[in-house]
Amino acid sequence: MNPLLPPLDEIIIGGVAFLIVFFFLGKVLLPKIQKTLADRTDAIEGGLARASEAQAEAQAELERYRAQLIDARREAGRLTEDAREQGAAALAEMRAEGARIKDEIVASGHAQIDADRKQASAVLRQDIGKLATELAGRIVGESLEDEARQRRVVDRFLDELEAKAAAQTAEQVR
Repeated sequence: MNPLLPPLDEIIIGGVAFLIVFFFLGKVLLPKIQKTLADRTDAIEGGLARASEAQAEAQAELERYRAQLIDARREAGRLTEDAREQGAAALAEMRAEGARIKDEIVASGHAQIDADRKQASAVLRQDIGKLATELAGRIVGESLEDEARQRRVVDRFLDELEAKAAAQTAEQVR
């Protein structure tokens, strides 16, 4: 007996057991393993295809987003420009309204000044008339209390003064 060689019945039983296990693995287990590997391969390839489709869809969505962003920026620029134009128009309108109101105030002031000047002139004429008639009455020695006579004298006197003043102004202008 060789210690390295096993007995013959063990070799036969081992060989038969090996063939049974080989047959079982070849007919039952190997197809299931191949089917599982095929399913996994399909799943991986399908996942890659879906990922590729998702990437293409994401790229298309990104392009759409960029296009919308460009449109939104253009719209914002247009709205900003419209707002500037409206603001400038409103400012011009306000300035025109302010100028109109200023002109009205100035015209009203001039009219008030003219009215005050005329009123002061009338009051001064009356006061000067009274003083002049009183002075003339003292000089002449008779009373000039008659109102019609008093007015004529005062008006003639003031008209002469105004004519002299106008003549002097005309000479100074020359």
